[in-house]
Amino acid sequence: MPSLKELRTRITSVKSTQKITSAMKMVAAAKLRRAQEQAEASRPYAERMERMLGSLAASLKDHGDAPPLLVGSGSDKTHLVVVASSDRGLCGGFNVNIVRNARQFIIQLTADGKKVKVLCVGRKGNDQLKREYGSHIVDTITDVDKPKLEFIQADTIGHHIIAMFAEGEFDVCTLIFAKFKSAITQEVTRMQLVPFAIPETGKEVEKEGGIPAIYEFEPEEEEILAELLPRNLSVQIYRAMLENAASEQGARMTAMDNATRNASDMIDDLTVFYNRTRQAVITKELIEIISGAEAL
Repeated sequence: MPSLKELRTRITSVKSTQKITSAMKMVAAAKLRRAQEQAEASRPYAERMERMLGSLAASLKDHGDAPPLLVGSGSDKTHLVVVASSDRGLCGGFNVNIVRNARQFIIQLTADGKKVKVLCVGRKGNDQLKREYGSHIVDTITDVDKPKLEFIQADTIGHHIIAMFAEGEFDVCTLIFAKFKSAITQEVTRMQLVPFAIPETGKEVEKEGGIPAIYEFEPEEEEILAELLPRNLSVQIYRAMLENAASEQGARMTAMDNATRNASDMIDDLTVFYNRTRQAVITKELIEIISGAEAL
């Protein structure tokens, strides 16, 4: 049985941990509000741009002058999997769920006879994947949110991917990230970046009063696609990074809230055990005093 001093030390230690987890929960809650607002603000622009490009690309996909980012390399033997995770832990199952989905996707591609390369955006994804797929990781990008998450970071990653595609290092690129639903729900999502995935018919057209939108383009469609497809790739990466940032803070807030509650329950249990042990010690001492007095 532990001594009273050991129990007091343990209770003090758990209380200190509870203060830390409570503070982390409040910090994550404050960051979550800003991250959620940014993620929700990015969705309309990214979705509208994807929809417009989908309408334009659908009519040009079979043309010989179509940009490579639209039609691809003509093969799908080599896949680049971009795994977007966080640089820090203590956010519940956020990183685990993303890496699990990436691992399943890699296994599926390998089973189909495809060659797989991995680009990690975030330190935690690299740490978990390098144990099994260290030879597949071609690069790791960290600290994308320092000092602040902005479009320039996503644009840099986008240009890096385009440069790899231009050099023939891969044929298909897929981004894996966590889409923010709520503070307790994050949906792991796969998005094909290269070649540009034309949305399904039900999603690509923009309807007003039941009539599909009709676009008029100036200059020619080929010139517009050549200019907008690289920008759209960076926009989609930026949107995914914002979704990931909101999902990370939501997962961290939930995890720290659970840790704070568990610490409170542990403190209550330890306090009850301490009081019972203390009462047993006092009772034992009284019995010894009374027994010694009767012996005299």
